[in-house]
This record gives sequence, structure tokens and C-alpha cells, in this order.
Amino acid sequence: MQSDNAYRLILASASPARRALLTGAGIDAEVIVSGVDESVVEAEDAYTLSLALARMKARTVAAELPADPGALVLGCDSVLAFEGEIFGKPADAREAAQRWMAMRGKSGVLHTGHHLTGLVSGRQAEAVGTTVVHFADVTDAEIEAYVASGEPLQVAGAFTLDGRGGAFVERIEGDPGNVIGLSLPLLRTLLAQMDVPITTLWRN
Repeated sequence: MQSDNAYRLILASASPARRALLTGAGIDAEVIVSGVDESVVEAEDAYTLSLALARMKARTVAAELPADPGALVLGCDSVLAFEGEIFGKPADAREAAQRWMAMRGKSGVLHTGHHLTGLVSGRQAEAVGTTVVHFADVTDAEIEAYVASGEPLQVAGAFTLDGRGGAFVERIEGDPGNVIGLSLPLLRTLLAQMDVPITTLWRN
């Protein structure tokens, strides 16, 4: 095990929400966007897809970096499972509105895949965080206004918990951070599997 502050966490994600979660937890992660084409990945269910995408993001970024024994690359990806369908980011405003028309007053399951890779050690740890999301029975006018804000076009499932969409989520069952995009308790577990205490990533 390396000494304190010997590690650096690299987040293979463009999500400002994920970075904000880490920052709030005392971890100053570097951000390197993978640039992978998510559309080429296929899976039979949201759980499997979220993990496959997280793994691909982390491994793509890790392959491009110079050797550093203290570097850890974290890939995350969120996908919503709703009534047998897989909801990633909506293609356009029309699709976002259609999804909300279907989801309102009902529940979905948000899966966030987490994959951690040690740059030099080659050690890997991965898992999926799962949270049940209960949506409010929002009105047509609320859906129209929300879609017009542009927010649901940028996120899996066409909703957020930490933005405007938070008003349209009645409750959740599970870790709220997982819905936002990154489960800190799950990250701690994955780091521990690689013999890295999460406290060694805290800023001084």
C-alpha cells in the first residue's frame, strides 16, 4: 500500500455532477473525457449496459495515459430501466417529452456502472449501483417547461436529482449520489478492493 497522497484519481467522464460529488467529498479528481462512441455498445439490460460503458470509458482513458503507479482511472455511466426499456440520454426534445409522459406517476430503476482501473498495476474493480426512482405525476405544462430548459437532454433517463428535475422526483430507494451519477460508498468499496483507502485521495 502506498503512503498518503500517493494516489491521483482520474475521472473518465464529462459529467460536471460527478466531478462535483467528488469535490464535495474532498477528492480533487482530474477529468479526461474518453470520447468513446456509446452507441456501439449493446446490451440486453440497463444493468449490463451501464457497467459495459463504464468499463469502456475507464479503459479507453487508461490506455492513453503515461505510466503512473499512483494513477487510478474511474469510469461511470448511468442508464435508466423503465418498463423493460433502456433509457440513456434522449435523442431530442420530442423523445424527452415522450419519456416524461410515460414515466410520470410511475417508477424506474437507475443503474450506474462504476469501473476502476489502476494505471500501472492493472488491477481492476467494478460494480453497479442501483436506485429505485419514483417520479411525480407532473403536468403536461411542467413537462413542456422542463424539456424547454434543456436539462433533460443532457442526462440518462431525461431527469436529474440535483437540478430542476429534482422537483419531479417524489422519492428514491437507495443512494442519491448514484442517481446523480456516482455512488461514493460504492467508490469506497471498489478502492478498498484495490487496497486503496478512500482517505488517501482526500485533498490536504
